[in-house]
Amino acid sequence: MRTLLLLLALAAFGLEGRAEAQVYRPETFTLPNGLEVIVVDNPRVPAVSVMVWYRCGSADEPLGKGGIAHFLEHLMFKGTPTVGQGEYAKTISREGGTQNALTSYDYTGYWAEVASDRLEMILQLEADRMINLELTEAQVTAERDVILEERSQVVDNRPSSQLGEQARALLYQHYPYRLPVIGWRHEMQKLSRQDALDWYRRYYTPNNAILVVAGDVSVARLKPLVEKHFGPIAARPVPERWRPSEPPARVARRLTMKSEQAGTASFSRMHQAPSYIYGDTSQAYALQVLAELFGGSTTSRLYRQLVVDQGLATSAGAYYEASTIGPGSFGFYVSPRQGKTVEEAEAALDQAIEKLLADGPTEDEVARAKQRLAAAAAFARDSLRGPAMALGAARAIGRTIEDVEAWPRRIEAVTRDQVIAAARAVIKIETSVTSILLPKPTS
Repeated sequence: MRTLLLLLALAAFGLEGRAEAQVYRPETFTLPNGLEVIVVDNPRVPAVSVMVWYRCGSADEPLGKGGIAHFLEHLMFKGTPTVGQGEYAKTISREGGTQNALTSYDYTGYWAEVASDRLEMILQLEADRMINLELTEAQVTAERDVILEERSQVVDNRPSSQLGEQARALLYQHYPYRLPVIGWRHEMQKLSRQDALDWYRRYYTPNNAILVVAGDVSVARLKPLVEKHFGPIAARPVPERWRPSEPPARVARRLTMKSEQAGTASFSRMHQAPSYIYGDTSQAYALQVLAELFGGSTTSRLYRQLVVDQGLATSAGAYYEASTIGPGSFGFYVSPRQGKTVEEAEAALDQAIEKLLADGPTEDEVARAKQRLAAAAAFARDSLRGPAMALGAARAIGRTIEDVEAWPRRIEAVTRDQVIAAARAVIKIETSVTSILLPKPTS
């Protein structure tokens, strides 16, 4: 559960993109074994956020082993010869800290937040499990039941998640983003101890990792500790990170699902889109501004038209997924108000999109969207974890520190004409995926 909730938060609010700001001013160094280290000194609070990112996610999984990246994320908390089962989390909790982990299509990350005088303790724990993880058959069997139950809770018992999973499988025809991060149940049931160890030994090595430490820390203090605990870990060969090319979509696809578990109706539409590093990357920043001005908040055009002015919906918005190695996605969603139909909501959305594509946004809409993005960035960079999350996720997909630092300038440079061009290039109903969820009366 912890994994998917955090991923949903990142996707919904664009934290990784919005958190990027020049004031991070990170310092970096790399150990001889290839471990990349990023340091963000922010001494306002006597605490640190420590994140270890591995350049491997569900999109790197071999066919038939769906969910192994997420499964190993769970198993990484089981213990080593010197840290007993469950002691990683208990040790941090006893020291007043918090810890968690996440798995995405393109990376796996582990984080802990503790008082700054407990920094070495976290580094020692992370270095230990990078090389010394131990797994028994009993542990693997028990944890496999846990991830199967997680799938039941977050997908199988949620009609909206089931429909979203099917829609994503249609949006991407060939790219591995069509497969769920958590895995298909029938494949998860067969994941073994050997599968987990094979994945661990293939990808969990310092030359495939990024260590980010943010908070009350300096390079002068951190570097000797990193050299002490991570330096002795030998680098290992890592497979080339190969990804297929995605063919162009040629038809619109439409799904309708009726469920007794669905309390209300909902409507969504997705389009493939360029990302920061895939496709026409010059459109990425304009698409971020577009998503914000058209459907990013309760002051956006779509919300005001469908919810406030017309009273057709209880919610309406737009989103853009840019932080991916492969193709991103741009989408819209509407939840019709009670007494209103999905058909009415879809017609109103289509009308709003047609006007956007025909006339474009106003200069004022573009300016206000950029201001809101800048404000969100300022808020995120003031947090303890925000810098570690932004920098680590960016480096894990191959973006540079310079890309991260330049984000505010690139957003500020977006023009109205660029927003219009990006909208017309991406929002094409003839290649979209539309999903409709309808309540089904119980018998």
